[in-house]
Parts: sequence; structure tokens; C-alpha cells
Amino acid sequence: STGLQNQVSGVRVSPPVLKLFVNMKLINYFKESYSELTTKVTWPTRRELTNSAVVVLVASLLIALVVWVMDFSFENIMTLVYKYI
Repeated sequence: STGLQNQVSGVRVSPPVLKLFVNMKLINYFKESYSELTTKVTWPTRRELTNSAVVVLVASLLIALVVWVMDFSFENIMTLVYKYI
């Protein structure tokens, strides 16, 4: 026997048919994905996207500033500690 056996139904399928079936499933998946992305997804407007980007930028800068202040403080504290040891 030259084919692969289906685990559920026990029906033997030849490798080319199996490969075609897998390829068709993949093509169908991409078609459905494209359809969903173009018709069912609500994309943000340019203004919403810009506002979100600004929020992320400001938050990133604030976190970077907090980390810098902590680093600067610990550096100075450790310099004082090691100076008197």
C-alpha cells in the first residue's frame, strides 16, 4: 500500500491527493483571512492611530526618564557609600 491512512475514517489517501488537500486548506485559510481583514475588522482612523502613537511615545519617554533618574540616584548613592568604605 502506497498511501497514507486517515486516522479517523481509516480511508487510505494517496500522497498527491493528500498534498493537494493540504494545499487547498492553506489556500482557503489565506482567502478567509484576507476576507476577514478586509470586511470584518474595524481599522482605526488615522487620528486614532496618531493619538495612540503619541500616548505610547509619551509613556516610553516617561519610563525612560524614571529609569534614568533611578540609575543616576543609585550611582551617586553607591559612589558615596564606596567613598567612605
